Amino acid sequence: MKSFKSNSLQDLGILRDAMRRAEAEAAARRAKEAAEAARRERERHAFAHAVGPVQPLRAPVKAALARALPAPEPRQRELDEQAALREALSDEVDVESLLLTDDGLSFRRPDIGPDVLTRLRKGQWAIQGQIDLHGMRREEAREALSAFIRQAHQQGRRCVRVVHGKGHGSPGKTPVLKGKVQRWLAQRREVIAFAQAPGPQGGAGALVVLLGSR
Repeated sequence: MKSFKSNSLQDLGILRDAMRRAEAEAAARRAKEAAEAARRERERHAFAHAVGPVQPLRAPVKAALARALPAPEPRQRELDEQAALREALSDEVDVESLLLTDDGLSFRRPDIGPDVLTRLRKGQWAIQGQIDLHGMRREEAREALSAFIRQAHQQGRRCVRVVHGKGHGSPGKTPVLKGKVQRWLAQRREVIAFAQAPGPQGGAGALVVLLGSR
C-alpha cells in the first residue's frame, strides 16, 4: 500500500514540475514578444519624432493625353486598286494611234515633247529600276508590271526598264508580251512616255519607261 502511494506522489510531482516548466516557458515567450513590441513602438515614435509632422501629398492632376494612333494601312484600297488594274489594263484597248513608229514603237502623252522620246532612245535617262517579264504568263505579267510601275512611282523613280523579251523562245519566234506590255503601259496614268531601249539596254527586247513626278 505504501509503495502505491509513493509512486502516485512521485508521478504527481513529475506532472507538477512539467506544468511549472511549461508555464515558465510560456511566460518567457510572452515577455519576449512584449519586449519586441515595445522595441518596435519605440522605433516608430523615434522615426516620427525625427521626421516631424507630415501632411499627405495631394494626388497629382494628370492630363489625359490622346495616344497617337498607328498610321492606317490602306489594304482594302490596295486590293481595290489591284482589282481595278486587272480590269483597266485591257489587251483589247486600241492605242495604235498613240504609238509612234519612227525608230521603233514609242509612246508619249500629248503634253510631252518629242525630245523626251529622243533622249529615251539614246539612253540619256538613268535607269532607276527594272522588271524582267521573261517566262511569265499573261495575267502574271500584267499584275507584276502594274505592281512594279505603281511601286516605282510611289518611290519617286522617274525612269525604269521593262524587259519583255524578243520572242526567240515563243511559237513563231514572235514576241508574245511585247505588244501587250506596250498597251498596258499606255493605260497607266503614271507612265508619260516610253520607247524601245537602245542596244546596250536591251534593244528590241525592252522598253525604257518614263514616269511622271509624284
